[in-house]
Amino acid sequence: MPSSINASGDAVANALGQLLYKIGHLSPVLAVLGEDMVERVKRRFAAATSPTGVPWRPNTAVTLANYIRSRGGISKKTGKMLAKGKALAAAKRPLQGRSGALARQIFSAVTQTDTGDALTMGSTMRYARMQHAGGTKAMWKHLWGDIPARPFMPLTPTGELERTEEDLIVEGIRQYITS
Repeated sequence: MPSSINASGDAVANALGQLLYKIGHLSPVLAVLGEDMVERVKRRFAAATSPTGVPWRPNTAVTLANYIRSRGGISKKTGKMLAKGKALAAAKRPLQGRSGALARQIFSAVTQTDTGDALTMGSTMRYARMQHAGGTKAMWKHLWGDIPARPFMPLTPTGELERTEEDLIVEGIRQYITS
């Protein structure tokens, strides 16, 4: 079940209001804005940084060991790390698991509501919120340790849009209005 957080800022709401007045409905522009936001999130995975450019905390030694072991990077005979394991450790980045599903499963969707068009953005991965906001072993019993927050969605810890994301959305709306 995807998690959802409603987020909007005054600048975004004002720009959308101007656009609604001009074109009558927001579906086309919301679809483009959603695609742009999804692409920015996917680039954060590639760069391993938050929406504000802060690098994500590196993987712990336990995470690296589990990752290397699960990918055959440890000798079953000696228990020592193989050359393959060293290569895996050097290439492993935070939030880049075996399948890469978290980065691939970011979506946006435009829906019609009682109050008008709405843009939803999220992830279909059950663990997305925990990876984004962090969590403790006490909160998530299956973990082998605490997980630091590695924000990838354009939200502050209080659920507001990050200022840089809000500025990009407003600029996208302005471009749409003037084109």
